[in-house]
Amino acid sequence: MGFHRPLITGLGLLLLWQFLVWATTAPPYILPGPVAVARVLLARGDLLLVHARTTAIEILAGILIGSLVGAFSAILLTAFAPARRWLMPVLVVSQALPVFALAPLLVLWLGYGMASKIAMAVLIIYFPVTAAFFDGLRRTEPGWLELARVMNAKPAAVLWRIRLPAALPALGSGLRVAASVAPIGAVVGEWVGSSAGLGFLMLHANARMQVDLLFAALFVLALMALALYFAVDRAARRLVPWQQDTLAEN
Repeated sequence: MGFHRPLITGLGLLLLWQFLVWATTAPPYILPGPVAVARVLLARGDLLLVHARTTAIEILAGILIGSLVGAFSAILLTAFAPARRWLMPVLVVSQALPVFALAPLLVLWLGYGMASKIAMAVLIIYFPVTAAFFDGLRRTEPGWLELARVMNAKPAAVLWRIRLPAALPALGSGLRVAASVAPIGAVVGEWVGSSAGLGFLMLHANARMQVDLLFAALFVLALMALALYFAVDRAARRLVPWQQDTLAEN
């Protein structure tokens, strides 16, 4: 994907933002314009980078742990039928319970440091990775499985040599979803209780009516999310180079 389309979209959103400022005549402490936010980005860049680094570490750690646990769970569900009776309720409960409601408990149990924020990101990432990868493992081409049975292939060989490669595009889709939602977990955890991070900075900026700083932190968070998504998307394309068309359509 070229960068001209995201750039044009970004410029269009900035123009729409400026138009809303003009049309509503909202005061700067309610809706600051792009120029005011740009000034804050330049003036408070050091502060924003410090907090952005904390949030980035939480997001990346959450994606790494959540993706590994989710992929392992999907393989376990596929390889061992009894595991489905134990793990499927866990998957359902992980989505039935509002993750945001668990944030205060995680902060209480794990403290105000990074651990509770990473745990929040892991909880949000776990389901999309597990569900997408498990679905891909189940939807392996029946002809390949039949051929493996005719050749008396062992179940472990079928899993690692047929099912896993065939499910990699589905895993790529799950990872892209994970990259999109991971910042939510980290920021929500910072809102509940933290001493650093973009969520912490936004919460305190809002309390002090520093709306321009709040928007600047949101802008940095959006840039981080976009960069993370495109990085994961590129890695997913490299993971399955033989199915570039399938990944491009997802």
